[in-house]
Amino acid sequence: MSSLNWYQNNYVIVLVFLILGILLPIVALFLGKLLRPHKPIHAKYTTYESGNEPFGDARVQFNVRYYMFALMFVIFSVETIFLYPWAVAYKKLGVFALVEMLVFVVMLVIGLVYAWKKKVLRWT
Repeated sequence: MSSLNWYQNNYVIVLVFLILGILLPIVALFLGKLLRPHKPIHAKYTTYESGNEPFGDARVQFNVRYYMFALMFVIFSVETIFLYPWAVAYKKLGVFALVEMLVFVVMLVIGLVYAWKKKVLRWT
């Protein structure tokens, strides 16, 4: 039977991080509530603190194309970030990494062509 120290047990480490992950935000929010100034006035409870009375409905419908365009931008920009570490370590990785990156870029191009055919990239 091996004797393990308490810090060598993976479950104890996970439990400590879980407790810290729960307690730290709670303590931070509680301390923030204690230390901040509390001077409630009616104007602070309105929608805007600019002094103007809000009018109309704040929920405005936007065309779904704007969301799709933004989503496509985020997807392709995040996927393009994966090219940078590959480019830095290219000489060490060899031909296999080149083939893997070519497959990755081909998949990106297929996704772009699919989005183009579905007319997701049209702004209006």
